[in-house]
Amino acid sequence: MKKLFKFSTATVVASGIGAAIFMLLFMFVKIPSPVPQTSFMTAYGFALFIATLYGPIAGGLSAFIGHALSDAIQYGSPWWSWVIASGVAGFVFGIAYKFTKIEEGEFTGKDIIKVNIFQVIANAISWLVVAPVLDIIIYAEPSDKVFIQGVTAAIMNIISAGVIGTLLILAYVATKPKKGSLKKAE
Repeated sequence: MKKLFKFSTATVVASGIGAAIFMLLFMFVKIPSPVPQTSFMTAYGFALFIATLYGPIAGGLSAFIGHALSDAIQYGSPWWSWVIASGVAGFVFGIAYKFTKIEEGEFTGKDIIKVNIFQVIANAISWLVVAPVLDIIIYAEPSDKVFIQGVTAAIMNIISAGVIGTLLILAYVATKPKKGSLKKAE
């Protein structure tokens, strides 16, 4: 049985590599939206991929560290409310890890639905609740502004994770032999 909150060498390595790739995608592979300070971020599709392969700790750390580094490099300091929301999203994405058999080379239509249910819930929690509420508490931002940004971010990140993340997982699974598919030569 898979441990949901395992912390191993693989988790640490996946978190570090995931954070670096998340940061680069977050900085350079995005499409601005008409709503100020929001963009279609391909990084969330990658975060779903890492989280589904390695679990919630790797997913949460990858997104949190990657977003914090990106903000620090681009703007001089992280915007903590959104960095925390990214970490929450990555963490919740990773709960799907327990319900898949990716390492056995299986990712069925039911698995795609399960993973995407988790990512929709994660994005809703992160961008409709965590980010706007923390924007108001930490930065005294106007509520109408932050909730419009949150709704926009939620929609775009659901699409990014749903399309890009699912395609990355499918591509990865295509490289794995299915459990029991290799037979011993007689």
